[in-house]
Amino acid sequence: MKPVWLVKSFETITGTELYAILKLRSEVFVVEQDCVYLDADGKDKDALHLFAMDGANCIAYLRMMDIGMYYKENACIGRVVIHPSHRGKHLAYALVAEAIAICKKEYNNPPIKISAQKHLQHFYEKCGFKFKGEDYLEDGIPHCAMYR
Repeated sequence: MKPVWLVKSFETITGTELYAILKLRSEVFVVEQDCVYLDADGKDKDALHLFAMDGANCIAYLRMMDIGMYYKENACIGRVVIHPSHRGKHLAYALVAEAIAICKKEYNNPPIKISAQKHLQHFYEKCGFKFKGEDYLEDGIPHCAMYR
């Protein structure tokens, strides 16, 4: 199945889509990863949201922000998540590639920074990101800064 990517501002996401997105983010980032943190961080309203739906379920999601909206000198890709039932199908590569293309178009080809979970560093390297700096803990999970 080739996903149909939807790109929406916060104002144009429907209630059903928003519920599905937040449900997926909570299922993975809070429950699966056993990490208690505030997912609704106030940044969603400033982001572009890239996602794919399968019926009423969100199967892939991330958000993007232009330079200065999250990082001072870089655009941002974050909250990257694939529904557990759709992992292992290379959907994450397609999702990140689509996000990079959107950032190039919408944000005038900016440098992009991500805060990657350390165990996903190799995945993001395959997507063209490079590790820079030192590892750090974010919400109790090892992370690293990566740039493209």
